[in-house]
Amino acid sequence: MQHIDNIYINGEFVTPHGNERFELFNPATEAVIGTVRLADEVDAGRAIAAAKAAFTGWSRTTKDERIAVLKRMHKAVAAREDALLEAIVTEYGAPQARGRWMAQYPADVIAQAIETLEEFEFVEQAGSAQVVMVPVGVAGLITPWNSNVGFICNKLATAMAAGCTAVIKPSEMSAMQTQIVTEALHEANIPAGVFNIITGRGEVVGDVINRHPDIAKISFTGSTAVGKHIVESSAQSLKRVTLELGGKSPTVILDDADIEKAVPLALAAGFMNSGQACIAGTRILVPRSRQAEFEQAFAHAVGQVQSGDPRDDNTEIGPMVSRKQWQRVQDYIRLGVEEGATLLVGGEGRPAGMEKGWGVKPTVFVGHNQMRIAREEIFGPVLMIIPYEDDADALAIANDTDYGLNAMVLGGDTERAVRIAQQIESGRVMVNSLANEPKAPFGGVKHSGLGREMGKWGMQAYLEAKTLIVG
Repeated sequence: MQHIDNIYINGEFVTPHGNERFELFNPATEAVIGTVRLADEVDAGRAIAAAKAAFTGWSRTTKDERIAVLKRMHKAVAAREDALLEAIVTEYGAPQARGRWMAQYPADVIAQAIETLEEFEFVEQAGSAQVVMVPVGVAGLITPWNSNVGFICNKLATAMAAGCTAVIKPSEMSAMQTQIVTEALHEANIPAGVFNIITGRGEVVGDVINRHPDIAKISFTGSTAVGKHIVESSAQSLKRVTLELGGKSPTVILDDADIEKAVPLALAAGFMNSGQACIAGTRILVPRSRQAEFEQAFAHAVGQVQSGDPRDDNTEIGPMVSRKQWQRVQDYIRLGVEEGATLLVGGEGRPAGMEKGWGVKPTVFVGHNQMRIAREEIFGPVLMIIPYEDDADALAIANDTDYGLNAMVLGGDTERAVRIAQQIESGRVMVNSLANEPKAPFGGVKHSGLGREMGKWGMQAYLEAKTLIVG
């Protein structure tokens, strides 16, 4: 049983003013494995004050000085990989293979921020004027439970590279992971106040960050509903806002696709991170002319997918993060049946052999795009096969959604697949691949968010352009 009784403000581990305790669970066993003492409004105010005081000095550091600090961060976080893996598997329930990637990713994104900073030009000429990119101020960074430390390190490293200081509000459900990365960042000897980490509830600590006049910029990853609230509550002080929100991503399988290649890619996209991913390809569009063939292939492939114990090396889908999330997924599976969708494989209840824990059967329905299970983000391993008539129909279905974060097109003719991809309304579209490019911008359109992260575009989100004209 682990009891986390501190937060991090102004270069020190301190006892929170808040006294609420939040229980931490192992999602594979439902056992309570620890508690975390939550920060409150007073703690949030102190953290913001510390970041504001540190901003003047940090914003005036040179590129080389920032790179030196970021390199210390990278070294310290990379050294915690095994500890992070253990926390991710225990606290979040990620299967071992996915957990290892999640434990490596925080150091990787710091390295990417260093590379971006090394190449970034803060001054450029525009006619007779000089344009200088200056840090926007104190950044409020709000991170979710489905990749907590990765988001902390990505947002923080980018903000610091730009010259901003930060107040971070991570998910309270990921407190063990947060504690490990906080200790690593402390070890990196970052100047006091440059980063502050306060674990607390969104409606308490998050709301202070949203409304406080000394927060100049917010970067939030999470649900669309909360993202809308952030835009509304931050508008009074005209904060700069970057939002990476929900998705209902289409995977468009063209009629010339190789079924043996397409099905594994489509399932990898749909079931990534146990389905708890904003970019998950949960709508699979197949040509009606090959519908029966694809249904048979998906049913067979999903039947081989093991869901359950994250410590079993054969497990591909781990448990949902919480009882609440497990129940949400069960409710959507029940809704799919009630809506008249055909249950191809899976269904309600825990996977075979799992008596406890928040495991979900990998589930695939066949239906149409107007069903709620095709329109609402479920955030679990529940996929929907939707048949289409021709390319124009496939595009109409793919774009008939409130979201636009990620998409994939699978086909034999790459040029044709690219033409389809260019017409999908999405911040990112992948063609015959699940490869990630960290130098490219990432973010969504429509209700999937505002702004972009990663690469030089992510850095620009923490900067303002100042024009100098000298006579």
